[in-house]
Amino acid sequence: MRFSPVNGIRARRLAAAAGRLLVAIFLTYLGLLAVTFFIGRVIPVDPVLAIVGERAPEHVVARVREELGLNKPLWQQFYIYLGRVLHGDFGTSVLTSNPVMQDIRRTFPATIELATLGIIIGAGFGVPLGVWAAVRRGGVADHAVRVLGLIGYSVPIFWLGLMGLVLFYARLGWVGGPGRIDVAYEYSLTLVSGFLLLDAALAGQWDTFGNALSHLILPACLLGYFSLAYISRMTRSFMLNELAQEYVVAARAKGLSESRIIWHHALRNAMVPLVTVVVLSYAGLLEGSVLTETVFAWPGLGLYITNSLQNADMNAVMGGTIVVGSVFIGLNLLSDLLYQLLDPRTRTR
Repeated sequence: MRFSPVNGIRARRLAAAAGRLLVAIFLTYLGLLAVTFFIGRVIPVDPVLAIVGERAPEHVVARVREELGLNKPLWQQFYIYLGRVLHGDFGTSVLTSNPVMQDIRRTFPATIELATLGIIIGAGFGVPLGVWAAVRRGGVADHAVRVLGLIGYSVPIFWLGLMGLVLFYARLGWVGGPGRIDVAYEYSLTLVSGFLLLDAALAGQWDTFGNALSHLILPACLLGYFSLAYISRMTRSFMLNELAQEYVVAARAKGLSESRIIWHHALRNAMVPLVTVVVLSYAGLLEGSVLTETVFAWPGLGLYITNSLQNADMNAVMGGTIVVGSVFIGLNLLSDLLYQLLDPRTRTR
């Protein structure tokens, strides 16, 4: 096969684009590590006192500070920390006495499970509601959807969580209470993946599956409503823009049905930016479910970081923050890739 000059130019362009992407990822991740590290060092919390206690003798405090390398200059501490992080070592948690990475592997699946069901609910209802509002612009349906979204933006999520527990758990008994599963089922299932619903389904323990789902559904609906408010608003905006385009007028002139114009043509074009919105909303749920996990005592990464911060466990706080930031960076890259796949105009020629 002959190597044409055109193929060579395309290969060089592709290599240059890949190189720029790798440099951007490296600089972003380095910036994330730097910001996380230096904020963890300048806040008025002494990790040494969190380990030895405030009444420890001075010589003990000095020895532990030297063992942890906290007596060295900040730039040298950051260099050492950077090397450890690149090897997957976030240190040891003061709160649990476990390696931070081990705690993250234990807690992060619960957050992923909660956020995933939340974004399914948010996108599953938010997209149709946004389309409906755009089609009925200025009507009752449009105003109802906008008010629904405004409530989702305005009402504090922790208040909605508490009210949901009072109504649906304490009063009506429709859902499970705080926590991820009842104590009676907690030790009946061997966790393989860390995802309760998946492990229970694979093991055929449907009673455990139902109990886990009853605990999951309320906080997931709460996060879903929070993302629904944003997704429905953006869907409405994108659809209004598409419905005003000339191709819609041409399609109506050809006699195409209104439903085909809306769902097959307009929504298809609106899905290009909408996919980015959904992916970034999912990233927001993964990093922003701290209040929800606290209200529902959900043993996820958000609750783990909150408890660690309250106990001055800075290794756990920085490790959890870096993991969440890394996931956010990855999902941003995924959204850019999906955007290019859905819209050929954005691809490198």
